[in-house]
Amino acid sequence: MDVKFVSITPDAEKMMAYIARVSNPSNQQNENYSGLLKYCIKHNHWSVFEQSSMTLEIETTRGLAAQILRHRSFTFQEFSQRYADTKLLDTQIPVPDLRSQDTKNRQNSNDDIPQEKKEEYQALIARHFEDSMNLYNALLSEGVAKECARFVLPLATPTRLYMTGSCRSWIHYINLRSAHGTQKEH
Repeated sequence: MDVKFVSITPDAEKMMAYIARVSNPSNQQNENYSGLLKYCIKHNHWSVFEQSSMTLEIETTRGLAAQILRHRSFTFQEFSQRYADTKLLDTQIPVPDLRSQDTKNRQNSNDDIPQEKKEEYQALIARHFEDSMNLYNALLSEGVAKECARFVLPLATPTRLYMTGSCRSWIHYINLRSAHGTQKEH
């Protein structure tokens, strides 16, 4: 996954602190906003962080994009495989790292597959991805609509999306997605 910063509300911290002091107008111009924002975080005063937003560009796979798109407090714009040829993103579909299923946590994996076995399966996966791309390209060259041809592509197909949300949403997202049990690639 590759993430690039696109934009943030100008002077976001200063603006959030100004708004946080709505009930104390004589102190709204106070330049000590980092202390106030730390206080707001420590005491779970999250509404202040809804007053600014940030946009990131994310290059990932369709499989991980599905997980990202579940975060409903954000707005998204994703590369359209219906409108554009996936060659605009990348011609190679990356072969995933393989891990075993955790027997105690169905949403977790363990990095304990023997290297030899990983390489064997990764070679099969690479051939499968190549066959999928060849079929996709053949369908397009025969005039099949992109919206139909895209169904033969694997979930590992690259995609690009823009994700915009309030700073509060970003704080929640980062806390959730950096916790133990989150998919390693995410």
